[in-house]
Amino acid sequence: MSSDVLTAEVLRNALVVAAEEASIVVVRSAYSTFIVEGSDASAAVLDARGRLIAHSMATTLMNSMALKVALPELIRDVPLETMRPGDVYVLNDAYRGGVHTNDLLVYRPVFVGDRPAYFAATMIHVSDLGGLSAGGMAPLATDIFLEGLQLPPVRLATSGGLEPAVEAILRANSRTPDKVMGDVRALVAGTAVAAARVGALVSEYGADGLAAGIDDYLDYTEARTRTALADLPEGRFEASYPIDDDGIDQEKSHYIRVALTLENHPSDGTGRHDSGDIGPQAPEVIAGLPETQGLESPGVAEGPGIARVPETRVPGDPRMRVPRVPEVGVVVDFAGTGPQVPAAVNASASQSLAAAVFAVRCFLDPTIPMNDGCLRAIEVRLPEGSLLNARSPYPCGGRYVPIYAAMEAIFQALSDAVPERAIAPSGILQPFSIAAVGAPYWIHLSYDFGGVGARQGLDGPDATGVHFGIGRNSVPQVEPVESRCPLVVESIETIPDSGGPGRHRGGLGSRTVYRFLADCHVTTRGDRLRLAPPGRDGGLPGRLGGFFKRHLDGTVERLASKVNNVRFAAGEAFVVETTGGGGMGSPHERDLEAVLADLAAGHVTERGAQEDYGLTRRQDPVR
Repeated sequence: MSSDVLTAEVLRNALVVAAEEASIVVVRSAYSTFIVEGSDASAAVLDARGRLIAHSMATTLMNSMALKVALPELIRDVPLETMRPGDVYVLNDAYRGGVHTNDLLVYRPVFVGDRPAYFAATMIHVSDLGGLSAGGMAPLATDIFLEGLQLPPVRLATSGGLEPAVEAILRANSRTPDKVMGDVRALVAGTAVAAARVGALVSEYGADGLAAGIDDYLDYTEARTRTALADLPEGRFEASYPIDDDGIDQEKSHYIRVALTLENHPSDGTGRHDSGDIGPQAPEVIAGLPETQGLESPGVAEGPGIARVPETRVPGDPRMRVPRVPEVGVVVDFAGTGPQVPAAVNASASQSLAAAVFAVRCFLDPTIPMNDGCLRAIEVRLPEGSLLNARSPYPCGGRYVPIYAAMEAIFQALSDAVPERAIAPSGILQPFSIAAVGAPYWIHLSYDFGGVGARQGLDGPDATGVHFGIGRNSVPQVEPVESRCPLVVESIETIPDSGGPGRHRGGLGSRTVYRFLADCHVTTRGDRLRLAPPGRDGGLPGRLGGFFKRHLDGTVERLASKVNNVRFAAGEAFVVETTGGGGMGSPHERDLEAVLADLAAGHVTERGAQEDYGLTRRQDPVR
């Protein structure tokens, strides 16, 4: 390994550690239970050209893509030359790169000389910023205004501390003002740590040395991504996936449609790879990404819904040498996806970009780093005004629903392209909130996970949630939740027979029972509770889950998948059942020993072994 390659790799890891340390600081400093106990915090380092340089190991792609896409919007409103050391900025506008109203994106510029060269960024779901229900879930919202407070890019703090006016606005719009401000201070503290680490790297390597090293490893990541894409077959592969309903009309489904085109264009001798070096290129960034003003490399529009951001390099910089690779790329086109609707099942463009990138990466070499270099090989086309690229005033809080359908559609298209890596559709996370019916407010935000679809040659994992958060799993532990909220978690268990039967079984769903010690409101935002994840290649669907209310007399009532502020009395219980993953291959082809092992472990019941796998037809006793 050359010294240039080694230096670039050391820098890459140092920047990842800087982001990771920032996320740890946020978790340790925050006030909200979900952040403190569930480690739900994200951090990233970006440069002033809007490139994602590194993100924390715990960061989901949902969050790092939001931080990337929103940064040009911040710089559009607050030009680089007007920023000062110690300034910190915040926004949550879903139509300008954000996620939804409760996710605050916080940025601190890192100066090299008298101009910002990098940004330290942090992001969490703060406890409450208004809206129809406490905690930021508004599953029956018909416009963005019902989801909570919207913030354009504004200065949150200076070297002297928080901006009093912004703090007053945040407090006035929250049911839990002290927790929110505790969370905000944690976000600011996280950016300070990451900025200090980046500043130390500038001092150690010099401004030009750090910039060159970053260019090198982004280029190297691009080359590895294109090399991995070259292993996939050329062609066009299409798929679609349904959304159960939008919560308003519970009988009408909506569809996400995708076409993936894998293209392999060998170099003609004039491309960047012919010399063995990685040179400048115009990467595909995101559908709808606006032209960036005030950056060193302004964006140049390249047709409807696509933005290309040209890069520059100082001549003579050292470069990482990589094997010659073809100019391979993938186009992920969501044309034909359903239009945006006045209900909480739309997503902002940043979230849909994250879904597409994550799903494609699942079929590539898992050791490829995630940074801007990876994005150059992936072109994502998101029709404006669709479920995956909503415009104001359509709500975006239910973004999990459409982006998980988008990921599933990509998974199925790529499963057709690469059958040896195929995966059946999965149950997904089932978000919900539990909150006090009045002041003083307490809030518990959570989600339980569905079973993962069976994979070619493997059963699906049980109750882990395929691609949760698009890259991360975090669930608060029972004891801290019980100590902070007036409830008891009576049981958590997997559900036998819930995994789709097949030669390879789908992962099991789970059942969790919360018994309340005080009156409360429950809000849910579920999906794949009406339309089961189907099997592949003769496999059977996963078993449907649901949300339920157990009354004081023991009777159980099924709730709709998307409900807002359902009142529970003290002593009543809330039951969350998640959906199992689909099976792969005919269940009658399943290995006998595997069926017996499932039976012994309680993954299937005697009835399931007989009816789903035909165990008695094989003349094998079930005992």
